[in-house]
Amino acid sequence: MRYLDKEAIEHIAIGAAFLGTGGGGDPYIGKLMALSAIEKNGPVKLYSVDEITDDDFFIPAAMMGAPSVLIEKFPRGDEFVKVFQKLAQYLGKEKIAGTYPMEAGGVNSMIPIVVAAQLGLPLIDCDGMGRAFPELQMVTFHLAGISATPMAISDEKGNMGIFETLDNKWTERLARTATVEMGASSLVSLYPTTGAQIKQSGVHHIITLSEKIGEIIASKEQEVKEKIQALLTLVSGYELFQGKIVDVIRETKGGFNLGKMNLEGIDEHKGDQMNVHFQNENLVAEKNEQVVAMTPDLICLVDYETLLPVTTESLKYGKRVRVMGLPAHEKWRTAKGIETAGPKYFGYDYDYVPIEEMVKKEVAKHV
Repeated sequence: MRYLDKEAIEHIAIGAAFLGTGGGGDPYIGKLMALSAIEKNGPVKLYSVDEITDDDFFIPAAMMGAPSVLIEKFPRGDEFVKVFQKLAQYLGKEKIAGTYPMEAGGVNSMIPIVVAAQLGLPLIDCDGMGRAFPELQMVTFHLAGISATPMAISDEKGNMGIFETLDNKWTERLARTATVEMGASSLVSLYPTTGAQIKQSGVHHIITLSEKIGEIIASKEQEVKEKIQALLTLVSGYELFQGKIVDVIRETKGGFNLGKMNLEGIDEHKGDQMNVHFQNENLVAEKNEQVVAMTPDLICLVDYETLLPVTTESLKYGKRVRVMGLPAHEKWRTAKGIETAGPKYFGYDYDYVPIEEMVKKEVAKHV
């Protein structure tokens, strides 16, 4: 067990936004909410998965919808706790042992910190994705057959409801419809889990990993090249492209940010082109019309100079970025993981190929 102070939260927000692959919300907004909560209520306890008991009960909290909406629809601040308490009340659980993020992301890694601070609960060092994904069934708990419901949903106006659904795809469909009616963003509490289920089916140490990533990116003591090498070594990743954004096609539709960005190569990639397709999160990267990375592996954009994560809602013409690719957690590389969040689920007619294999092919072409 250790405490998360302001510096830790700064680093976690950066690192989680990096792992959020373009989605999961603006890290600046998320950081402000979490810092305000611990300033008022004190530091939050972080427990490792090994420190929780099998029979204890845990509830995550998250934002659902299009991340771009947060730019104009700022959370009021108490809705995260209200939706968390609503689900606990519905379940008849007098004692909730803690909370944890459902996914990595600049906002969705911060919301559980707000809940933990306001309710005096510990935060557990795990999540349900190891990255961010756009749909509710795209979590490792779903892969293990755990139900997303009962689920509580709320908006900033105070509308609130409970879903009990036939399966997790129905949870996504019905909650997405409600989210659109709530203004394209909502607050949710779902996948209530025991300590045993977290140990077996969660992605462990994700908050600690986010913090380490954030420390590297925020470091003032290393040059950019050194930080890139340290970052890629930590996450077993690859730098896929260096380029300038020359076009962004984007729309908010059905509770998602949907679109494609076009990049023109710079420096060692001068003369090359890259397209990155996204649905909240970056899903497919094509270099010179050849796929070089695909979901469920991670496609992360960072600022060319600062290495700060670039979210899909902040894409703009002329911005210089680096595109990095990371292997997904092993749970996503199973048959069910690929079926749930692989390229074909999103409508891309590709068989999943691990990023390390595609990088080897790319390197071989230039030898």
